[in-house]
Amino acid sequence: MRVPYEYAVIQAVPRIERGEVINVGVVLYCQRRDFLAARTDLREDRLRAIDPHADVPAIRAALASWDATCGGSGAAGDISLGERFRWLVAPRSTILRAGPVHMGLAADPSEELDRLVELLVKV
Repeated sequence: MRVPYEYAVIQAVPRIERGEVINVGVVLYCQRRDFLAARTDLREDRLRAIDPHADVPAIRAALASWDATCGGSGAAGDISLGERFRWLVAPRSTILRAGPVHMGLAADPSEELDRLVELLVKV
């Protein structure tokens, strides 16, 4: 049985003033399956193409924090999965941000997350 889910593409914006972005991951939330996860794939060559001086270690650390938030680390452990998802996809002016939230249907949210990363990040 397919269930509804919500997702957003995680984007790196190495130079906020230029507004250029690259897709570096996907965060997916499925309320019916109690599922929230982020999968990332930072392509350093793409990042360097738009900002040769990008702080790659800092961006990798920031990406790891998305995964930690999904898993409930720190203060995120006190809020629901839905609240964590909404916090992650809220508009922000940082080096990482979420694109628009989209919806879909899937039988297995984890497999769907893998599919979306392949389609939207790795290609």
